[in-house]
Amino acid sequence: MAQHRVQQWATFARMWWLYDARWQCPFQSAPVIIRHLQGLHKPIYHPLSDVGDHVVVINTEHIAMEGDLWRNWRHFHHTGYPGGFSATRVWKVHEADPTKVLHKQIYSTVKGNLLRRPIMARLHLYPDDNVPEDILKNITGQIRQLREVPKRLDEYTQDERDAFPRLFEWPADYVPNPGKKTVKS
Repeated sequence: MAQHRVQQWATFARMWWLYDARWQCPFQSAPVIIRHLQGLHKPIYHPLSDVGDHVVVINTEHIAMEGDLWRNWRHFHHTGYPGGFSATRVWKVHEADPTKVLHKQIYSTVKGNLLRRPIMARLHLYPDDNVPEDILKNITGQIRQLREVPKRLDEYTQDERDAFPRLFEWPADYVPNPGKKTVKS
């Protein structure tokens, strides 16, 4: 009988999840983070109950966006007063506060109901991997990254470079084009 009581405590307990946002797109990361904030991954989930977990997101200053979204995407804000509308480009928002872009994307993705504020209160964003010790000791799980973080060429060992398949061998007398265009007549 006591074992079932402990299982019930574990079911209703709030877990702390860690998500590394380095090289991750905020548009694709937001639904994954929201799933844990709302508790959709739990068997006891109900839309009217607040059973979500805490999510700690690190490295928000290293997020990645596709194409020209850094230059073209805008975040909108309205003060509620006449003439209080403002549109700011994402790169300016990110320069001012590296956590704001991901916070605004998660906030806009959460359904607008009475549980939105308590859900957002369980989101903890950090621009780098320096997390306070009292929060770090609560973390019990890790959310998998959606995109694989690419390795730079200098991070590969010489053995990995030599083992990489070659499509063809360059001739010994090959000289790459120095960038000068020749005029054909």
